[in-house]
Formats: sequence, C-alpha cells, structure tokens
Amino acid sequence: MSITTLSSREFNQDTGRAKKAAANGPVIITDRGKPAHVLLSIDEYRRITGGNRSIADLLCMPPGVGEIEVEFPRSRDLPRAVDLS
Repeated sequence: MSITTLSSREFNQDTGRAKKAAANGPVIITDRGKPAHVLLSIDEYRRITGGNRSIADLLCMPPGVGEIEVEFPRSRDLPRAVDLS
C-alpha cells in the first residue's frame, strides 16, 4: 500500500490520477500544505469501517436501496401547559 499526497489544486486538475492512486492506497489531499481530506477506494473504506452501516448511511441511500422500516410509538404523555409570560 502506498500513500499519495496531492494538493487541492492538483486534485482538482487531475481527479483521474487521484482515483488511480486511491486504488493503491490512501490519497491525502492538502489545503495550504496541511492534510485536509483523505480519498479511499470503496473497498478500503468498507474494510476500515467493517461494512457496518449507520442510520445516517441508510438515510442517505437512494430510494429503494436497503429499505428499512421504522415505527415510532405514539407518545402517551399528556400535553403540558405552555407558559407564555
């Protein structure tokens, strides 16, 4: 695995190079010389995260993909008086 470092300008000008480099290892993208982002292949991302999906990941998915059903029980609490003073 090799680590590639690109400036944000290099990344913007040649995203194809960044994608090819991500196939061989992480690509660190810098802003003003400081690391700001990391580009990974999807396989590497899934390996690192264990392939587990969070509720946020599921909510971001396109409709029809990985559909889940969630039921929220109705609250049985009585309404409280509102103090508008």
